[in-house]
Amino acid sequence: MRPAGNFLVATVCALCLSSANPVYAFDFFGLFGEPETAKPSPDAVAYEITVAGLDGALERNVKDAANSWRLRLDSPAAGVGLTRRVVADYPRIADALWASGYFDATVRASVAGVPVSPDGKGADAAAAAAERYKGVALVPVTFDIDPGPRFKLRHVVVYDSRTNAPIDPALFSRKALIFGDDDPAAAAALRAREAEWVDALRDKSFPLAKVVSSRPVIDHREHTMDVAVTIDTGPKAGIGEVQLSGSPGVDPAVIRSFIYLEEGEPYSPRKLADTRKSISRIEAIGGVKVEDGPHLDRNGNLPILVETSERKAHALGASAMFSNINGPSLRAYWMDRNLFGGAERLRFDLEGGLAYYNNSAAFLDFPELKASNLVGVAHVGFIKPALFGSRNDLLLDASLVRERTVYYWAAFGNFNGAIRHRFSDTAAIQAGVEVEGGQFYDVFGLHNYSLLGFPLSGTYDSTDNALAPTKGVRITGRVAPYVKALPNGVGMVESKGQASAYYALDDDAWYILAGRVGLGSIVGSPVQDVPANRRFFAGGGGSVRGYRYRSISPENGFGFPTGGLSLFEASAEARIKVTQNIGVVPFLDVGAAFSSPWPDFNSTLRAAAGLGLRYYTGIGPIRVDVATPLNPRPVDSRLALFIGIGESF
Repeated sequence: MRPAGNFLVATVCALCLSSANPVYAFDFFGLFGEPETAKPSPDAVAYEITVAGLDGALERNVKDAANSWRLRLDSPAAGVGLTRRVVADYPRIADALWASGYFDATVRASVAGVPVSPDGKGADAAAAAAERYKGVALVPVTFDIDPGPRFKLRHVVVYDSRTNAPIDPALFSRKALIFGDDDPAAAAALRAREAEWVDALRDKSFPLAKVVSSRPVIDHREHTMDVAVTIDTGPKAGIGEVQLSGSPGVDPAVIRSFIYLEEGEPYSPRKLADTRKSISRIEAIGGVKVEDGPHLDRNGNLPILVETSERKAHALGASAMFSNINGPSLRAYWMDRNLFGGAERLRFDLEGGLAYYNNSAAFLDFPELKASNLVGVAHVGFIKPALFGSRNDLLLDASLVRERTVYYWAAFGNFNGAIRHRFSDTAAIQAGVEVEGGQFYDVFGLHNYSLLGFPLSGTYDSTDNALAPTKGVRITGRVAPYVKALPNGVGMVESKGQASAYYALDDDAWYILAGRVGLGSIVGSPVQDVPANRRFFAGGGGSVRGYRYRSISPENGFGFPTGGLSLFEASAEARIKVTQNIGVVPFLDVGAAFSSPWPDFNSTLRAAAGLGLRYYTGIGPIRVDVATPLNPRPVDSRLALFIGIGESF
């Protein structure tokens, strides 16, 4: 067998012909934009435009405002049509210049070398001159603009419409009402600041706040502008009744259980955003829109309108992953997102791979396809959200697993049943029962085992995206006591915890710092009695990259790895976007497993560094990581490649 890969190849061909005429290109996919000018034609007055005196953003703004530029590929039939376009553009260009803070600008226009004034003077002569270009050449149209000095904002006063007095500055942050000496008198900048003031008032529970008027006063001698802005704050309000619409196939009680708003609590746009995010966690729900009601109710609260739409009930998916040190794996799933009309999710997962381990540190070739080299998981999971309309969810999971690593193999079945209680959109706790039984073989020999446990776990997740977070923290913790109540039972207490944090250095989240720390411990049983698949190992794509999966382990004194009773792992990444869709990720991972029940750091911490490539898609980033061990053992490969979907943590 050979590894198969799918590659998206885009081929773009353009043929450019140069001559005395303008240049044209065959652009099959529209990747290079539209041509700048039309072709000369005997049936129309084709023209080209020059905007003189401007450059950069101001030139683009003026062109966008001018109909003669936007319609340049739609040539008028006669010269008079062209001159009418040019004359009509005078006020449009003036508005664009004023909006950018240039209030003393002068604009001159000419068609075929004939000046045309804003009142239409010269238009007839210009139209006649333009007619002579028909079918011969492009008519030159020129806008000669002297923008003059850019005006600055001098004084901005915000008034309260109810009192006609300056608004209470306590309603805003200290910097909200401060303008710099170099702030331009640009309409866009002022509108952006007005939007910030309205948003600040909404954050303080004034949901009906709006700008009533904005009155500028221009001082041409000083090249400044003073502005008086009047804002109607409206009454302070709380959250009103939540009204649902849409999704007739999903029980409304389930949707309401994911809404954590309390009637009468202070209004907050952030709470509405959190509500949208929370409802989106229901897999049966596709779109969620959360909006303010049109007016306050009799109690002075603002009703909240929630509109949802349903996703397709069934989904089928597949994915593949390959690593040069762990080999290939394939995954497939099928799910029903709304089994009985209460957003019940039933999902079947099947994962399979080849585990061929020899004396080499790398997965060099594909072994013979036989049972001893196959590993995988068959899993079925069922979630019944909002039991009896509450914030409690029923979770049932069953798995059959065959696992083979460098140091052990295991085959077992597992069943978990739990009740999860959601305190909020970010925090939950669950408790249940777990049964597992199977067989494993390692350095200590062949063992049959069984586990009966009562796991308790909790999660806190304030991140903004499950697959590619840009901010927030994610904390998980689990404690599971197991009792010797079944044949070949093992008594122990297993604890695991992990915390990760994400921080964007810029508003567009092109530069993100991410960090992770993980800990684990097993107490109450010697390492040889603990099932090999439950012992702690480090290494692999979600652990210490650069090392083979679950290959970092303490030894028994004779050079045979055993797995540990405790674990420590840590990772740091800088996630840097190069373009909107492509990013690079330098990273550093460290980790080790320990023979003691608590990390004592007597074992060597293994470290790896590397560089990742990300391609961001609508379903999450496609990840390619290349790592190298910083303190390798003789058996370790010097390079490890990991390919998958989603960030490593």
